[in-house]
Amino acid sequence: MTEFSKTDAGPAEPAAAAAVSSAKSHTKIPATVITGFLGAGKTSLVRHLAETANGKRFAFIVNEFGDLGVDGEIIRGCGIEGCEDDDVIELANGCICCTVADDFLPTIEKILSRPDQPDHIIVETSGLALPKPLVRAFGWPDVRTRVTVDAVITVVDGDAVERGLFAPDPDAVAAQREVDENLDHETPLEELFEEQIQCADMVVVNKADLLGEAGLEAVNAAIGRHARPAVRTVVSEHGRIAAAVALGLDAAAEDDLDSRPSHHDGAHDDHDHDDFESFVVDLETESDPAALEARILAAVEAYDILRVKGFIHVEGRDMRLALQGVGPRLQSYYDRDWQSAEERAGRLVVIGHHGMDEGTIAAAIRGTA
Repeated sequence: MTEFSKTDAGPAEPAAAAAVSSAKSHTKIPATVITGFLGAGKTSLVRHLAETANGKRFAFIVNEFGDLGVDGEIIRGCGIEGCEDDDVIELANGCICCTVADDFLPTIEKILSRPDQPDHIIVETSGLALPKPLVRAFGWPDVRTRVTVDAVITVVDGDAVERGLFAPDPDAVAAQREVDENLDHETPLEELFEEQIQCADMVVVNKADLLGEAGLEAVNAAIGRHARPAVRTVVSEHGRIAAAVALGLDAAAEDDLDSRPSHHDGAHDDHDHDDFESFVVDLETESDPAALEARILAAVEAYDILRVKGFIHVEGRDMRLALQGVGPRLQSYYDRDWQSAEERAGRLVVIGHHGMDEGTIAAAIRGTA
């Protein structure tokens, strides 16, 4: 049964914020995924969460379509104390759910590698994002031990849903889909609406000031047909939902995927987080980094390796060589000097599907096969 309520977005209680802060070092970093159609009010909600967080430090991942960077600029220009440019990482090459292997995972790892860890991660998806594949990405071995999906929040334009349009400007959504070559969502808007509701832990009916009582009932009914049991729905104007209401839901959505049905379950749903595994390949000092990279790329292709990352000691170099590979793309650069207490040896983490032949892959990378 979907719960419907109206909220006045007041600030979070200091005691609650202090409790969350004190527990931070003992728990995973919570992440909130905010989804919804273009123009529904996602960015307004993100800004209001930041304004009412009582000093909570956020890391923002803004999945911007195209090269405009509009949402990132809005967040940067919000004037909120502590909201710095480095806290906003924009993904400008398409829908997150289509490019998680290329963009989302390295972005999360960049956040996790920062010395000043955030209290909360906010992911604002593009208007055409399917939320379930993004939630699944939080189950990757490098991520699941350090981050949990606190909630998926779906923002809907109440006025558009009442009129049966689902998005406030369907033509703009169609243009977004057509222009961005990375998007491959041929799904009708009504089906995308269902996807976003079915995955939600909270639904925000925005622009409620444009709805009368009958209109709100109609919107609630449309949401209730697809929402999972006990999902809370709140109404808002201009995205004004306080952090105390929207954050701290503790849904652990990455462990609850089976309860979130999708029209796209099947071909792209073959692997959940239990189907991934990783292992470490230890390497001696490398005299020919180019040859090593060639062996890694050959192993990636031959054994369906998903990710490779680590550090290499190169003969005659005082700096360590950092390697980062996603699928067939491999990057390398010298990141810093080796420390005096460090062993100058190479270590690569290999991530792939369950059942990898570790010995064969390690031998291929070392060149001893």
